[in-house]
Amino acid sequence: MQILKLFTVILLVAIPFSCGDGSDSAESHFTLQNNSGTKGINISNDLVLSVQPKKSKPIDSVVFSMDGVKEGTTVGTESVTINISEEKLGKHTITARIFSEGDNYDLTQQFTFLAPGRAELYTYKILESYPHDINAYTQGLEFENDTLYESTGQYKESSLRKTDYKTGTVLKKVALDDAYFGEGLTILNNKIYQLTWQQKTGFIYNLNTLEQTGTFVYGKSPEGWGLCNDGNTIYKSDGTERIWKLNNNTLAEESFIEIYTNTSKIPKVNELEWVDGKIYANIYQRDAIAIVNPANGAVEGVIDLSTLKDEVTQHGKLDVLNGIAYKGEPNILYITGKNWDKLFKIEVVKK
Repeated sequence: MQILKLFTVILLVAIPFSCGDGSDSAESHFTLQNNSGTKGINISNDLVLSVQPKKSKPIDSVVFSMDGVKEGTTVGTESVTINISEEKLGKHTITARIFSEGDNYDLTQQFTFLAPGRAELYTYKILESYPHDINAYTQGLEFENDTLYESTGQYKESSLRKTDYKTGTVLKKVALDDAYFGEGLTILNNKIYQLTWQQKTGFIYNLNTLEQTGTFVYGKSPEGWGLCNDGNTIYKSDGTERIWKLNNNTLAEESFIEIYTNTSKIPKVNELEWVDGKIYANIYQRDAIAIVNPANGAVEGVIDLSTLKDEVTQHGKLDVLNGIAYKGEPNILYITGKNWDKLFKIEVVKK
């Protein structure tokens, strides 16, 4: 028994106890300060950071990093200036490693980078209207020369279509298997790429015959919504604020931008179209199109189309605007929606 008591005493002495109050944490000794006063910062401004002591603990030096990349080293409470003008918008993690009296502490804080300015506001003028299949739950729309290709959704009703846009005539139609819910499409190098909603599977077709020639998968994003391309790279939306850049060979999701204005993120990014170096993104249930900088995700313009739905036949299955096509005509778009009986040729006009 005496031996057991002695062993217990040795263990109690040998094992250090923590009071659990975080009294020696980085946050207890230091604070990370920035020039914006908030965690949202416009990328037209530099990000200026410094570490200040909360108590009497001295600061020997600080190494600042952003998203794991070193940005600078300071002495004491000096500030560091980070140029963020070329950064993508959205969440970024700043870490300050503080060296003090032979110890080091890490302060971590997340910042949201915002668009450099307010978006331009646009409205529209209807130039022409054409017949459109009222039963087409439009998900994707894109021209190849003068022919309009369309992807439609809904389980057991999804399809890929080749149409005469002036008459609304469906020239050729390929039905998807009942298990798939069709989403966006885009055309590149004589191939049509079509997404499905929650099945994480895309289809590849021969442009001329509409014969299915392959499939691709996407595993990093929750769903498939919209597609477009810049003539080389395919971009994909997933129903969040993200637009993914796909690998040119495998079509795997490699990187993304996040869509932000100068004040907040834009969720539910849906159908996409590439127009003169910008991504035009339909915002689901908003009847608006965001004009997005593909390099950083900044919303540079917003087209208000909220009254366009009033121009189509009103019926029980009528749903939201969803379908943007561009033929290369300056300031001209072709717009329709889910179960709309018209396709509109509109001129985009600055408010």
